[in-house]
Amino acid sequence: MNKLKDATSPYLLQHADNPVHWFEWGPEAFEEAARRDAPLLISVGYSACHWCHVMAHESFEDEATAALMNEHFVNVKVDREERPDVDAVYMAATQAMTGHGGWPMTVFATPEGHPFYTGTYFPRPQFQRLLTAVATTWKEDRQGVLTQSSKIVEALGEQTAFPSGPLPTPETLTRAVRNLASSFDPVHGGFGGAPKFPPSMALEFLLRYGAAGGPEAGRAVSMTERTLEAMARGGMYDQLVGGFARYSVDAEWIVPHFEKMLYDNALLLRVYTHWWRATGSVMGRRVALETADWLLAEMSTSEGGFASALDADSEGVEGKFYVWTVDELEELLGEEDGDWAAGVFEVTGAGTFEHGTSVLQLLSDPDDPERFERVRSALLAARARRVRPGRDDKVVAAWNGLAVAALAEAGALFDRADLVSAARAAATLLEEVHMDGDRLLRTSRDGRAGGNAGVLEDYADVAEGLLTLYGVTGETRWFHRAEALLETVLTRFSDGSGGFFDTADDAERLFQRPQDPTDNATPSGQFAAAGALLTYAALTGSARHREAAEAALGTVSVLAERHARFAGWGLAVAQAAVSGPVEVAVVGAPDDPATAALHRAALTSPAPGLVIALGEPGSSGVPLLEGRTPVDGSPAAYVCRNFTCRMPVTTPADLKAELAGS
Repeated sequence: MNKLKDATSPYLLQHADNPVHWFEWGPEAFEEAARRDAPLLISVGYSACHWCHVMAHESFEDEATAALMNEHFVNVKVDREERPDVDAVYMAATQAMTGHGGWPMTVFATPEGHPFYTGTYFPRPQFQRLLTAVATTWKEDRQGVLTQSSKIVEALGEQTAFPSGPLPTPETLTRAVRNLASSFDPVHGGFGGAPKFPPSMALEFLLRYGAAGGPEAGRAVSMTERTLEAMARGGMYDQLVGGFARYSVDAEWIVPHFEKMLYDNALLLRVYTHWWRATGSVMGRRVALETADWLLAEMSTSEGGFASALDADSEGVEGKFYVWTVDELEELLGEEDGDWAAGVFEVTGAGTFEHGTSVLQLLSDPDDPERFERVRSALLAARARRVRPGRDDKVVAAWNGLAVAALAEAGALFDRADLVSAARAAATLLEEVHMDGDRLLRTSRDGRAGGNAGVLEDYADVAEGLLTLYGVTGETRWFHRAEALLETVLTRFSDGSGGFFDTADDAERLFQRPQDPTDNATPSGQFAAAGALLTYAALTGSARHREAAEAALGTVSVLAERHARFAGWGLAVAQAAVSGPVEVAVVGAPDDPATAALHRAALTSPAPGLVIALGEPGSSGVPLLEGRTPVDGSPAAYVCRNFTCRMPVTTPADLKAELAGS
């Protein structure tokens, strides 16, 4: 009766041998619940979730617990990364009923899918008691259960749309910087206390604000640099090979929650690249390139995409793959090098993690770079012999869109053609496997698309990635693919009031249509859509797309003064809108060295939201290039705002001067 063996999700496949009679989310589960007149037990999690694994081992692999579940419930396993819409509506119910949320999420619902009791992780004895109590209540007080579920659904349905305001002004953005400063940790970087998540979107805004030269530009850049350096030196960053863990459990960035997510690393790769572009930071360049190399080495799939995540656990122990003791270092390296390495990496006798182990940190640059590289190579070789964490190798469209944008920019700015090629390969997989005309599927695995429709963030982040890839390569196929996706955003996701729903108007009907404009671990779908729409409008002069972007940014004005951390990407897009954004049309044959030199000069500008069109007029179909001609037969660059352009320039130095004065 366990029906997960044919799932495409590695998370669901982890449960395919459970004694629980699991269903995937879908009509079959609902039909079975109606036939049996039994409630649904919906368990939502994801592959890299530590406590999901704990509950699986304690309860879902236990015969007695499974028997209770099978007797009284129709059990449904959901991968939140495959079905973010299902996760969103039940998380809203869980937070409303319990005051908190998290994963694994445990939901009891009527056969129609209406929740009546929710929670997160339950230890096995408590879970068994809960199963019995819910089953008894369903049989003996059915009307009470149905009344409860109706009230919950009604209350969630009555939630008003998020308040919106006008397009943010320069003053709004300055107030947002001050709001971020009010929660900034000047000692350790980041915002707020433990746990600390990488504030990628807020840092992107602060970099753009600093480049625009607002009244708080110095403070914005200072907060950004302190945070980026602290994260890169702490235990959240893998000091041996690069790549960031999901978050730090403490306020000092020492101990991570060890899973590594594609979306975090794509966003952070882009931010560190932009830090280097804005300031020339040596650390920014190093961390960006190490993170890019880690993505290619650890997260690439054979089909050209990027896997979703690496687990926190190996051999059932969180962090075991990554931590060290002083004795291990001395045994591996010898006493002298071992002691030196312990000092460099902050490995102590007491340990900074569990059971006397330490997470590697690099709080200052080593005094002997050659010795450091020798030690690091030895540690990497030893770690390679350990049991590796599991990998969730499904390809998520949105997160691959973020990776395409980051790798394309890093490859162009650091002269790494292999990174641009990796971005192109991921875009090709999205094009060939995930896209069907102007529609998008959310996931694939082993080159086979899953059956779940793309949500707003998929369309928006993929469009963002494709437009960025076009700006780097001049290959117009990516521009036109993004154009089709954004048309779907406007026609299928609009809420009619300037915002966007997170699911399309023809998507599966849940008890609530999800809509959340605020950032979480990734840019919100609404803010990501605003960014892609703004870029497209700058390339085409489309008033329709510009107006849609500005309307979607109305919520930023409401969030900026009190909750700026939850609008980081919206603030970054708003800064681009306030600044223009600056448009650069580079006209000439892409294989002409003079064209390439102008193109590189444009790419190195930190102008907020800079938009680049590359190609020859009349052959690309990109309106920003139309009417822009070479000068006396030489490639030229036009710096524009709202399609109004200055006189063309033909040298990189003149283009840099134009951009600096823009």
